[in-house]
Amino acid sequence: MIQQISLKPFPSTEVVPVQITGNISRVDNQLTINYQLVGDLQEIVIAQPADKPARQHELWQNTCFEFFLGMKNSPRYWEFNLSPAGHWNIYRFDSYRQGMQEEIAFNLLPFIVEHQSGSLLLSLKVDLDKIVTSEQPLDLAITTVVKLKNGKVTYWALVHQAKEADFHIRESFIVEI
Repeated sequence: MIQQISLKPFPSTEVVPVQITGNISRVDNQLTINYQLVGDLQEIVIAQPADKPARQHELWQNTCFEFFLGMKNSPRYWEFNLSPAGHWNIYRFDSYRQGMQEEIAFNLLPFIVEHQSGSLLLSLKVDLDKIVTSEQPLDLAITTVVKLKNGKVTYWALVHQAKEADFHIRESFIVEI
């Protein structure tokens, strides 16, 4: 079943000239997620495609598509970071912001980025067998960091559950797959 998503910016005084929508599905433990960033992209810092996309740290300091994958009834979760340049990383946490480690089950995370007039599309299909069984129910938080050319950073999610933008809060993992 395909679930549609629409992200909301964390409340701030910053005017953000974009919308972020997409969809997500899980079939035979293959997770497919598609993001669409639409609007005045000239106001957004978007990294240019890299010649050799690679695992990198701190991708969230610039425009970065993210999602958080948690095992139902367990504090363990993963953070997936996907840069429009093609760079990526996956971190595993034992519980809320605790025990952060690179997830070494993945040595490659290929995804497709399409730059179009007024939109940026990112599509990922990932085999979850490397970290969970197909029977394991999962909760997801779908998020995006958008850096504006004026230097401001905005935080987008399906829901915001705290007084500050915090994608790691488990109550934000509202998509069940």
